[in-house]
Amino acid sequence: MEQDIYHIPALLRQTIEALNIKPGGRYVDATYGGGGHSRAILAELGPEGRLYSFDQDSDALERATAQPGLTLIHGNFRFLSNFLRYHKALPVDGILADLGVSFHHFDDGERGFSFRTDGPLDMRMNRSARLTAATVLNTYSPERLADIFYLYGELRQSRRLAAAVAKAREAAPLNTIFQLLDAVKPLVNPRQEKKELAQIFQALRIEVNSELSALTSFLTQAAESLRPGGRLAIITYHSLEDRLVKNFFKSGNIEGRLEKDFFGRTNAPLRQTVSRPIVPDADEIEANPRSRSAKLRVAEKL
Repeated sequence: MEQDIYHIPALLRQTIEALNIKPGGRYVDATYGGGGHSRAILAELGPEGRLYSFDQDSDALERATAQPGLTLIHGNFRFLSNFLRYHKALPVDGILADLGVSFHHFDDGERGFSFRTDGPLDMRMNRSARLTAATVLNTYSPERLADIFYLYGELRQSRRLAAAVAKAREAAPLNTIFQLLDAVKPLVNPRQEKKELAQIFQALRIEVNSELSALTSFLTQAAESLRPGGRLAIITYHSLEDRLVKNFFKSGNIEGRLEKDFFGRTNAPLRQTVSRPIVPDADEIEANPRSRSAKLRVAEKL
């Protein structure tokens, strides 16, 4: 049975409005999670409408409840086109992706996503995948670790953090969250401890799950999968993924490079429906503090 506490969806009302749902249309929730967005989309659909909801985490789908018009897909959204083609669902009228980590992942110490409790250094969204955070920390070179901390965590002390990890693993493999904290805490600013630890864990999570490359693949396929006039709504939670989405919506590529044809026309496949990202209001942040960093960007297929 589905649990509402699995995840509280951010910007729910704004997202549903942005999708401009047609009762008989075909829609995609690329990140099912706790199912909140999917349930809201289904509530707007009529008997002919269809929703295809993706999640790579079997835990999320095991909690899902079968509903008329809903097709659940156990898979990463980086394979969006293949799955929709298999289900003969192309093109679609709207696609949603909420890129946040579910409450369940943060609150389940066995998944290794949070530094609040001890547990294995796992961090896999797809538990059948091979790469874990422990593998990254124990086998990557200090140079590669430094790149991950700098590029994915935006940490200035990335080289010192990598050196500390390399030194700690010489004594014993880093297999638990508290072992990692013992290694890196001396380098963390006490006044910004939660923020910097969150950045370290974000960097490892992005590497383990190839999140940015998956998002890049998804964006291209999402634009191709929409029918003209279809909407793409994406909720981001940190600057790295938001920058990719912003650039793609603007130009059709993740670099944000506008390309023009011989006649000076741009070939960007999408048009942003709002010039600035939609963010939670004070009431939503009070009710759901984890939504405070959420940003919703919306674009329409040309």
